[in-house]
Amino acid sequence: MFLLGLMVGFVGAGGAGLVIAVLTVGFGVPIHTALGTSLGAMMFTTMSGVVSHFREHNVALKEGLLVGTFGAFGAYGGVHIASILPSGDLSRMTAGMLFLSAVLITLRMFFSFRGLLAVKDSNRVTFWLVTCALGLLCGVLSGTFGIGAAPFIQIGLLLFFSLSLPQVAGTTMLVILPIAFTGGFGYLAEGHLDIMLFLQVVAGLMSGAYIGAKFTRRLHLSVLKTTMVAMPVFAGTLLWLGS
Repeated sequence: MFLLGLMVGFVGAGGAGLVIAVLTVGFGVPIHTALGTSLGAMMFTTMSGVVSHFREHNVALKEGLLVGTFGAFGAYGGVHIASILPSGDLSRMTAGMLFLSAVLITLRMFFSFRGLLAVKDSNRVTFWLVTCALGLLCGVLSGTFGIGAAPFIQIGLLLFFSLSLPQVAGTTMLVILPIAFTGGFGYLAEGHLDIMLFLQVVAGLMSGAYIGAKFTRRLHLSVLKTTMVAMPVFAGTLLWLGS
């Protein structure tokens, strides 16, 4: 979990899928419990990472808070969707979401999304509509599949708010913070959160994420991009083979 935390902090989240895959395939944890534990743990992981990224000036505060707040509502609804899905179907769907995440990250590397549909803060109606739609979409995906939906958040931040890559990494962690809190609470209410397992996962991820965030600006961008793609691909493959 400490090693996974290093990667989570480095890329700005995105490690929830890998945590789910390791818990289900490596330790035999039921998929619903793995989703709840992973999403709940992401709250503490991102909390640690956000502090570190904020000190590194990698966080767009207003955009992150608004998207994250709307995402929290979407996450709670996503938990109820996940609770009615059979374990096998949910595992394969989560794996598919991770593969889609990798595709989106790869597309972002070949195409410049930055500022294509930039929304200015001065245009308040459009700004609020965009933050609401982006937050709700990413929240539902996070709550349903137990992932942070980092690639979706990251592309949205690039597309609508023209943030730099380090800012995207830091702001993504801020967005995931309220999403993970609400989603984790929802899974707890549904009886899918193992407290002891949760504490073990949190201990490793938090310490790793804080240190990992220190390397976001210090390592070459090619390393950051490669890690962003490799994490969901590996997690999706592991989860698919184990389902």
